[in-house]
Amino acid sequence: MFDVLLSVAISFTITFLAIPAVINVAEMKKLFDMPDARKVHHSPITPLGGLGIFAGFIFGCLLTIHFNEYPEIQYFIAASLVIFFLGLKDDILVISPIKKFIGQVLAAFIIIYYGNIQIRSMNGFLGIYQLPEMFSLLLTYFAVIVVINSFNLIDGVDGLAGSLGLLSATIFGIYFLHAGMLPYSVLAFSLAGSLLAFLIFNFQPAKIFMGDTGSLLVGTINAILVVKFINVANAANASFPINASPAVGFTILMIPLLDTLRVFGIRIINRRSPFSPDRNHIHHLLLDRGFSHRSITLFLVTINTVMIGVIFLARSLNCTLLIFCVFLMFFLLIAGIYYFMPAPRLFVAKTAKEENAQLTKASQLVSLKDSMLEQNN
Repeated sequence: MFDVLLSVAISFTITFLAIPAVINVAEMKKLFDMPDARKVHHSPITPLGGLGIFAGFIFGCLLTIHFNEYPEIQYFIAASLVIFFLGLKDDILVISPIKKFIGQVLAAFIIIYYGNIQIRSMNGFLGIYQLPEMFSLLLTYFAVIVVINSFNLIDGVDGLAGSLGLLSATIFGIYFLHAGMLPYSVLAFSLAGSLLAFLIFNFQPAKIFMGDTGSLLVGTINAILVVKFINVANAANASFPINASPAVGFTILMIPLLDTLRVFGIRIINRRSPFSPDRNHIHHLLLDRGFSHRSITLFLVTINTVMIGVIFLARSLNCTLLIFCVFLMFFLLIAGIYYFMPAPRLFVAKTAKEENAQLTKASQLVSLKDSMLEQNN
């Protein structure tokens, strides 16, 4: 328990002290994320917050984890380094989606091959239990890469990715602490401490973004934790067994995972690359309906937390049924946003003029849509 508290204190302190320094250096070197038509911020903000998150996380792990007890942790740190340099290069220079994907596959290879993180059983989902080796490897690669990208793609409004990452890391950390797997608990709480410090500077109005450096790191650690959780929680000798561990693990990452799968599906249906940018994410839908960054973050984190509690209480039920319920609730949420939260109509000021006079009368409000139609005519 002392190691867990120490890891939180170290990671929080280092990130809290590092972020202002990163902001100052970014201002001196003009390293900003500039606003454009797709982005939701309106002023230049540095996307290098991942530097502070990574520093706090790494020091929290290195100073408190006993690697001789769990030697695979060193490979998780190695995968994190790969992801760190991949994200840092993308934040500063911007790299192509294919190069980013190759870097993620390399990190997944280290996690799976050297770290021995692998989904070996579906634990009754769709009636499937033990998986063939090849299918197990393919499923694990797919799961790790999707989780990594899910936090990268959900990072669209102030505080959202950090809050969801803090939620999932804290829950995994508590479980592994209760299960007696201290190094995994430290891994989770080191990330949680860093994200907690980062959110002080990232909650609306944000002074800094986590960027790809931070979001890819959060996704990588959560991918490791969720696969390990699924395997450990359903083991015969588990100190705290959870029969429907895939359903519980899936629900912990519900918002980023299902939103990513939904958006990927939309892009593929439209014959576009799954990694091509758009404004179809759930936070974009809520922004278009007048929600603020703060309210979107609190709303989605609350939904995710409530669903975790519900599925955990129902963990004795069939795994397939529980996962189906999670899918159903998420897409009911999306349907509710579309059909019960209509986007507000926009208005522009239009000046009315006399036909045979140069004087301008008072402005009147007309529908933006009507104004555009009139201009086209």
